[in-house]
Amino acid sequence: MRIKRHPILTFERGREITFDFEGRKIKAYEGESIAASLHAAGIRVLSESLRFHRPRGFFCAIGKCSSCLMEVDGVPNVRTCIEPVRPGIKVRRQKGGIGRINIEVEKKIHQKPELETVKTDIAVVGGGPAGLSAAIYGAKYGARIVVVEENPRLGGQLIKQTHKFFGSHSQFASVRGIEIAERLSGEIPGDKVDIITHSSVVGYFPEEKTLIAYGEGKLIKIVPERLIVATGAQENFLPFEGNDLPGVYGAGAIQTLMNVYGIIPGNKVLMVGAGNIGVIVSYQLLQAGVKVAAIVEAMPKIGAYQVHASKVARAGVPIYTRHTIKKAIGKEKVEGAVIVALDEKWNEVPGTERELEVDTICLAIGLTPSTELLSQAGCEMRYIPELGGPVPWHDEDLETSVSGIYVAGDASGIDEASTAMLEGRLTGVAAAEDLFGATKTTRKEKEEIIRALDELREGPFGERVRIGKQKLLTGGAR
Repeated sequence: MRIKRHPILTFERGREITFDFEGRKIKAYEGESIAASLHAAGIRVLSESLRFHRPRGFFCAIGKCSSCLMEVDGVPNVRTCIEPVRPGIKVRRQKGGIGRINIEVEKKIHQKPELETVKTDIAVVGGGPAGLSAAIYGAKYGARIVVVEENPRLGGQLIKQTHKFFGSHSQFASVRGIEIAERLSGEIPGDKVDIITHSSVVGYFPEEKTLIAYGEGKLIKIVPERLIVATGAQENFLPFEGNDLPGVYGAGAIQTLMNVYGIIPGNKVLMVGAGNIGVIVSYQLLQAGVKVAAIVEAMPKIGAYQVHASKVARAGVPIYTRHTIKKAIGKEKVEGAVIVALDEKWNEVPGTERELEVDTICLAIGLTPSTELLSQAGCEMRYIPELGGPVPWHDEDLETSVSGIYVAGDASGIDEASTAMLEGRLTGVAAAEDLFGATKTTRKEKEEIIRALDELREGPFGERVRIGKQKLLTGGAR
């Protein structure tokens, strides 16, 4: 299932190693996640559901859901989609989905607890396009920064985006997402920014204004003067029969497998959703040599940019609007799917069911902001449908209702990666201003960033976000 040829990407795999999966030796490459290595070996069932003990595969591949929890060297509930594989580790599935730690293993893990304390001007949670941009611009105006990222690599979703961006030169127009991630990482000033990867922020304590992060066997206490939360988003799910079968993935998970690890998710895919993500990922599947049986879209028209939709149409992929998936077929994994037409009131039209022979179903039906940390910090939350759901109230500088806490990127409302980078820049400048005082230069920088954001959100594709942000601002903080 490993990709050998790709028109854009080359996969420089790490050293070949092996590990143990329930008594079976599995070949892997250093740098891969455990779940990716298992997938490459043809193993899709990683866990089972809590209540019905049904087989589960992974869904998000970015550590947001619990579908891939496994036991690794006796430690239960490891998110194997973001846990790097290591030589000789022992991996096994957990009965009943959730595992319990062995007391002897617990003693060994906690034998020498290590706690590191870090004080900094600004802490940035999230190393994606918004977080990296915030770090670059905060450091540009004199702040010392700590960036915490739970994945092993920086770049967020950019590291899996092979298409070229729109916009102006300053927003990386005509540059592929994978290259933007490298450029942003390269712009980080090492003397002002400390990067902590493979570590999750597990809590924020408002009274002490302290973050706690955990990763690679140690706890890190981070005490920042200002906090920027750029935690991104998580995939939306869709209710249909068989939606928990291994082989049902979020679009981001498929991009991770294909474009980061060079592993195809299956041989024939049904794509659900004809927005930009669904159509772009469909084209990426074709580039990787995977057949796309069809794209179904419940809306009456295609939501993606025409340039992307035309590319998959020219490749012979049918796009059915006013259609949805009715059920996934299979017992241990996806073996087919049934799609059905919808009427103008979103009801299924009897007699229009059609069975497709596919082994993979990809859901590209939108994202929800990842705002748990902001909620825990006491930020005032609003439900704004146009922004993807629950988001923290924030002002024009993206400062939340809690003084000194900022939000950027998809966590402030679902939008494009280009706007996430601009929002990151804005929060970096604003937080530095808050610390050291505003200057003519910082004010001008913020004005230019806000102008660029407004320009990107002009036109019909930016209408939804414009409305959402307006609702947020006109509502004011309570």
